[in-house]
Amino acid sequence: MTQFFPPIRLVGAEVLRDGDMQARSVAIEDGVISKGPLPEVDLRGYLVLPGIIDLAAGSVSPGVPGPVDALRGLDRAAARCGVTTLWSARDWSWATGCAAPSLAQDVAKTVAARRGQTGTDLRSRVICEVHMMDTRDHLIETLRSADVDQVIFTDRLTPLLSQAELYRAEICRQAALAGVTPDQHLQDLRMLAKRAREVPRFLCQLAEAFDRRGVIYGSEGDPDGETREMYSMIGAKLCLKPRVRAAAALARAVGDPVVLAARDVAAKPAGASGLCAMTAIRDGHCTALASDGAFDALAQAAFHLAERGGLGLPEAWNLVSRNPAEIMRLPDRGVIDYGRRADLVVVDAATRRVEATIAAGRLIHLTGEAANRFHGAPAALDHAAE
Repeated sequence: MTQFFPPIRLVGAEVLRDGDMQARSVAIEDGVISKGPLPEVDLRGYLVLPGIIDLAAGSVSPGVPGPVDALRGLDRAAARCGVTTLWSARDWSWATGCAAPSLAQDVAKTVAARRGQTGTDLRSRVICEVHMMDTRDHLIETLRSADVDQVIFTDRLTPLLSQAELYRAEICRQAALAGVTPDQHLQDLRMLAKRAREVPRFLCQLAEAFDRRGVIYGSEGDPDGETREMYSMIGAKLCLKPRVRAAAALARAVGDPVVLAARDVAAKPAGASGLCAMTAIRDGHCTALASDGAFDALAQAAFHLAERGGLGLPEAWNLVSRNPAEIMRLPDRGVIDYGRRADLVVVDAATRRVEATIAAGRLIHLTGEAANRFHGAPAALDHAAE
């Protein structure tokens, strides 16, 4: 684990502060943004931006080489792209085999046990299939024991059964995980679908438990406005990657945050009923962006929006920093201000390349010319991360 910086001041860069890009310095002391005359690192030619907060990072799969090694890889990959806080997912679903809940619990506990040992602030999120009614108590216990603070509901059963032939390969894959034949698996899924009347009660019971624990919860892939309205009514406010404009528009109309995949920002426009990320952002139907496993897409999306999307860089960067922090109720990060966590991204102003990442006052990624600048600073910096 890297150590705190000695007290230091970053000078010469353009800094995103108070909602604007400003030519001013940033002081770091004891892991937070500070004040005062301190030893300097010259960052002329760079941008200093708040650390990226990724609400929906990739999944951690237990097994070989094991969740600890998988977490280390995820941590390093995120740091290289300027991410300082992230939520890694694990499915809680019949689609990933009968042992999925226990495996998800193991991964979440591993993440909790390693808090403070990773460079980034790595946290857990659970993607819960809405037809997992028989696992209610197990899920609630997992949230308690593993300190999970984000749950996302998803319904993969309904579309799978409605187009079973189209999804035949996926059904075979799931059957192999469950240790049964594809026909038996399909029969089991149809039996599960017959219990659809139990789903609303299951979700309401979970919602009550989540509210007691302060868990942020929502839904993923809402296919229409009616589905989003249903989730919103039970308290599942977070609208993650809705499939259509109607779902995103309804969410924003009732004040629910909408999170889109960063990689979709530069994608081709969707069809008439689909959701185009760029259009959704311009129309005010997007609150934040998430990596969905592609960490490099976050900074790229923000710069793309600033250059081609009609947003200023401060507004575009809010989609990956301030807004996610507000969604997850983390008032200590997301902006650069006195007393906040020293979560910073140092970006080459010309190439838009992330060359340094600082998380809670620790240098967790350093490369390029920025490495020369830091290493040329006072000798006390010599212990910083490579």
